[in-house]
Amino acid sequence: MDYILQSLSIGYSHKVIAADINAQIKGGELTCLIGRNGTGKSTLMRTLAGFLKPLGGSALLDGRDVSRLSPAERSHLISVVLTDRVDIDGMRVQDLVSVGRQPYTGFFGKMSSDDEEVVNKAIADVGMTDFAGRQVNSLSDGERQKVMIAKALAQQTPVILLDEPTAFLDYPSKKEMFQMLAQLCHEQGKAVLVSTHDLDIALPIADSVIEMK
Repeated sequence: MDYILQSLSIGYSHKVIAADINAQIKGGELTCLIGRNGTGKSTLMRTLAGFLKPLGGSALLDGRDVSRLSPAERSHLISVVLTDRVDIDGMRVQDLVSVGRQPYTGFFGKMSSDDEEVVNKAIADVGMTDFAGRQVNSLSDGERQKVMIAKALAQQTPVILLDEPTAFLDYPSKKEMFQMLAQLCHEQGKAVLVSTHDLDIALPIADSVIEMK
């Protein structure tokens, strides 16, 4: 499933941050979003996630205008991994990844055996099976980001948006993260967009690049 941006203008009611954006985020590819601070990368991410309304143009996912979808509809199409460091007391890795099943489990959040299988596979896909019973707060920053990506995988959306997911990681962990993301989207056919400043690592691995000026 491709995400197509057509003459998209983004920003806030009082200010246009960027205008006339035309791009395609393809299924099965790792796309990197690059640009200097202040060019609107995070604003674009929030718009593509449906958190902000576009000021003009359109963002079409499988031909559907994302800004017109309900939150429930978006939760089945788009998952988001943010920069913020996750601090959660008393929650195991498996519990946090299970939150990704919320769009499917109904009001009471009761998981079926199929849901549990999806969660276990998502944890395995990011190489964290041995950590499933660990407390989230006992993990390193790199391990926590893998858990957040597993949560996004458990949501089973065709699109994953990641805003600076390697911001707090050391160099080897950054490289491992990009390699893992590329492998996941190639194997699972997901459209993955990553906002990043780590050009030396990202550009050799990315399938395509969107540069904001």
